[in-house]
Amino acid sequence: MSCMVRNISVEGAAIDVENPAFVPPHFRLVMAKGSSVRECRIAWIQQKRIGVTFVETPQAHQPDGEK
Repeated sequence: MSCMVRNISVEGAAIDVENPAFVPPHFRLVMAKGSSVRECRIAWIQQKRIGVTFVETPQAHQPDGEK
């Protein structure tokens, strides 16, 4: 499904979609510019615009002393 990111911040984004009814409550947003991938959760819907918050993905466990 394609969309248009209207604004973006560290916490989330506003996205225009053709039909918000087909957008699941939790999804992965893949942006073509910069190949950025973010896990998102819908925060609000207004007509064809949805607001999402970015969800942090859990980091893989690393043994003590490794970073």
